[in-house]
Amino acid sequence: MPLDKFKNNIREYLQDYDGKLFFYWKARVGLYTILKAMGIKEGDEVILPAFTCVVVPNAILYLGATPIYVDVSSDTYNFDIPHIEKVITNRTKVIICQNTYGLSSDLEELTNLAKKHDLFTVEDCTHGFGGTYNGIPNGLSCDAAIYSTQWNKPFSTGIGGLLVTNNKELADKVTDLCSKLMPPTWKELLNLKLLFFVKRYLINNYTYWPLVNFYRWLSHNTNIVGSSTSEEITSLEIPEDYFKAFSDVQAKEGLRNISKLGDDIKKRKENALLYTKFLKEKKKNHVPEDLFSNHSFLKYPLLVKNREEFMKLATTARIALGEWFVSPLHPVEGDLSLWKFNSNDFPMAKYLSKHVVNLPTTPSNIDRVFHFLEKHSDFIIDSP
Repeated sequence: MPLDKFKNNIREYLQDYDGKLFFYWKARVGLYTILKAMGIKEGDEVILPAFTCVVVPNAILYLGATPIYVDVSSDTYNFDIPHIEKVITNRTKVIICQNTYGLSSDLEELTNLAKKHDLFTVEDCTHGFGGTYNGIPNGLSCDAAIYSTQWNKPFSTGIGGLLVTNNKELADKVTDLCSKLMPPTWKELLNLKLLFFVKRYLINNYTYWPLVNFYRWLSHNTNIVGSSTSEEITSLEIPEDYFKAFSDVQAKEGLRNISKLGDDIKKRKENALLYTKFLKEKKKNHVPEDLFSNHSFLKYPLLVKNREEFMKLATTARIALGEWFVSPLHPVEGDLSLWKFNSNDFPMAKYLSKHVVNLPTTPSNIDRVFHFLEKHSDFIIDSP
C-alpha cells in the first residue's frame, strides 16, 4: 500500500522515529485533532506566535478556546520568548512552538518553560520537515508536532499533512478521533491529479505568476482543491468537510517527492549561505550565520521597503518570490478582530508582515535571482 511505504519513508527521515503517525487531508486538521485530544475546550487558552497562518488560530477557535498571541523576534521570525511567561495564566493549556521558513524556535527554552507551568507543547513544523534542531529532527522536541506537505512545503503531496506524537495517552485519543475522518471525494482526488500534472509540466519561469494567481483565485472562488477555502479566511465556523482523511493519491505523490528531499535541503542551505554572503557584503538585512545550524531554509526571508512594488518588479522579471506572510495572520489582511487579534499590540509582527518577502532557495537559476537583487538593491532594507 502506498501509505504504508510513505509512512516508512517518513520514519526514516525522522531518524527511525517509533512514535505514532497520523495523516490528514491538510495539516491544520492534525493541529485541531491534537488540541482536541489534549482536552482544549471553551475557557482554555493556547499561546501562539503573532506571526502565523490564520488556520492556526482557527483550530483553537473551532474548539471554543482563546488564542493568546505573543510578538516575535526580527532575527528568527519566531517567539520573542521573554514575552511568553507574561501571558501565562491558570487557563493556559498549550504553547504552539512555530518553525518559520525552516527555522526552529528555541525549543529547549520553550519546553523547559512549558514543564515549569505543566503545559503541553505542539510544534507547528509546517515549514520544517527534514531539518533539525540541535541534531534532533524538527518536530520531535515537543509533545506533538504537525507537518505540512502542501504546495511549496519541504516536500509535497499536493495538499496534506501529518501529526506525530510519542505520548501514548494522546495517541490513543487521536486514534479514536481519527475513526471519524471523512474520505476525500472522487472529484477532489481528480482535481488533485490535474494539479499535479500542471505543476509538473506547465510551471516554469514564464508561467509561474499567471498560474499561481489563477490557482489562488480558483481555490477561493470555486470547488477546486486549494490550500484554504473562503470559509477559513472569512469565518470562525468550522467547514463541513474540514475533518478529512489523507489518500493514496497523496501518498503516491509524497513517495515521488520525498526521495529528492535530502538533495533539496542541501541545495537550500548552500543557496541560503550565498544569499547571506551577498546581502552581508551589501550591508543589507540577512539571516544571521549563527542560525544556520538549525535552519533548513524552506524560504529565505528578506525585508524590503516597498513590498508591493518589489513584488511587481519580481513578476516582471519572472522571479518566483514568495510573500509569506502578508499579514500577522496570513493571508487575511485588514481587520483581524474576528481572530481576537489587534495588530497594534504586536509591533514586530506588524512590521515584519508589512515588509517581508521570501527568496526561493531551490531556483532553477540562482544567478537570475542575484541579478534581480543587485539591480533593485535600493529596495532592500539595510542591516540594523
